[in-house]
Amino acid sequence: MSPSSHRLLARVQVGSTAVVCRVYGERPVVRRLLEMGLVPGTRVTVQREAPLGDPMELRVRNYALSIRRADALLWV
Repeated sequence: MSPSSHRLLARVQVGSTAVVCRVYGERPVVRRLLEMGLVPGTRVTVQREAPLGDPMELRVRNYALSIRRADALLWV
């Protein structure tokens, strides 16, 4: 996949699946996301989002994970 075809996880539509390519942001946030299983190569499905769009619920490695849209700075 070329770099131009990557997009942010925060912009993936509900019901869509993507693969994490890169995690970036502030060091503590990146570390926490990696600890929760959002490592490169992981398949992520956006299950649903709150009425105002924040937080968003993800399906990662057979468990549900809710994160803030601001923390969804993952290239997929």
